[in-house]
Amino acid sequence: MAFSLWSQLSLFIVLLVVQTPGEAATCSDCFVHSRASYYPNSEAQGTDIGACGFGSFGATINGGDVSAASDLYRNGVGCGACYQVRCTNSRYCSDKGATVVITDQGSGHNTDFILSKRAFSRMAQTTDAAASLLSLGVVDIEYRRVSCSYPGKNITIKIDENSNYPHYLAFVIYYQQGKNDITAVQLCETQNFSCKLLDRSYGAVWTTTSPPSGPLQVRMLFSDEDGDENWVVPENNIPQDWKVGQTYDSGVQVN
Repeated sequence: MAFSLWSQLSLFIVLLVVQTPGEAATCSDCFVHSRASYYPNSEAQGTDIGACGFGSFGATINGGDVSAASDLYRNGVGCGACYQVRCTNSRYCSDKGATVVITDQGSGHNTDFILSKRAFSRMAQTTDAAASLLSLGVVDIEYRRVSCSYPGKNITIKIDENSNYPHYLAFVIYYQQGKNDITAVQLCETQNFSCKLLDRSYGAVWTTTSPPSGPLQVRMLFSDEDGDENWVVPENNIPQDWKVGQTYDSGVQVN
């Protein structure tokens, strides 16, 4: 009997050890506990002066389900990242919560997120529950990184208003897709294939002085949390006579 009990215990330990790596491998999908508030003086959507440099696009992207972040802003690397955020009060909160895009930097009351009113309300089960959540102002939440998806949209380049053709080029990347970060950007001449690495001015804004001439190709380095990297090369180029305020479709999507 003693041998049988010891054998069963040994088998349990072996199974536990075998299962542990698999559980660790999926930890990137685990929820992290935190707190969230919302923009108290804003409309239902986000802000058009966010620290990511998205401008008015940052207020309406993802239907206005956007957020400012504190540590998750990561000096601008976190701009455009998507998170599933759900509050934990079972009386008011749904299991699904809201999926938000980071468009700004900010914190308050030990929070990781400052949501738009729309996103904050969407964590609730009902309209009445949403009103109760808004009255609380700050709630306990749990969140996890999720893939960004914009059906029918390609990654898009918006030429920043501070650009000065042809001496200074600044642009922001719209519709960042997938679950990885854009950690570097190259600007390449399409005629002789020479490239230069751009500077992250702030947020999602990339800049360079003396940009190359001719049609330009923007290459983006996507990096995951394990350190794996992949250069994404657009199908379409920025035209030679690029103009301030214009948007240019890259022709590519990222899963």
